[in-house]
Amino acid sequence: MTGLYLGLGAVSAILVTAAILFNLLVGKRNMVKNGWADIDVQLKRRADLIPQLVTVVQGYASHERQLFEDVIMKRNAALQAGDDPDARGRTESALATPVSRLMAVAEDYPDLKANENFLDLQNELSETENKIEMARRFYNGAVRELNTAVESFPNNLVAGLFGFRQGHFFEIEMSDRAAPSLDLGGEA
Repeated sequence: MTGLYLGLGAVSAILVTAAILFNLLVGKRNMVKNGWADIDVQLKRRADLIPQLVTVVQGYASHERQLFEDVIMKRNAALQAGDDPDARGRTESALATPVSRLMAVAEDYPDLKANENFLDLQNELSETENKIEMARRFYNGAVRELNTAVESFPNNLVAGLFGFRQGHFFEIEMSDRAAPSLDLGGEA
């Protein structure tokens, strides 16, 4: 009879441990989902700002037609990349280059640099870039924790049994980010 109780106790301990590990993995997976949702919101906000920025700059630099088309084409590609962090990171990096060029065009037009609407859009874009960076750090931290949990023993046994997978980091080339520089003390 003692053997039966020991066996039931061992099975119970294993089930409780499995349940605890399962819940831990669910929590970490939900943190990754939450982090991605935060990134997605900020990327959509940036995507919404870009056409407004193009419109304002277009009024001053209509000869930059190819640049405007490139910005809009890459913006649309970024929006269509979906929730795959790898694909989204590549398309967002590709978008950052023409947006940076668009911001540089403004340097050639003193009237544009002094335009209140342009300055507001430039400021909003800068704030959005900062929020994207914060959301990306949170998301990548959550992915790191999930990946560690999925790979660690005995979590990996529960993860494999219930189909938990490693997450993918969201990377944007820092040199290609579209963060505009603000020259508030310059000529206006």
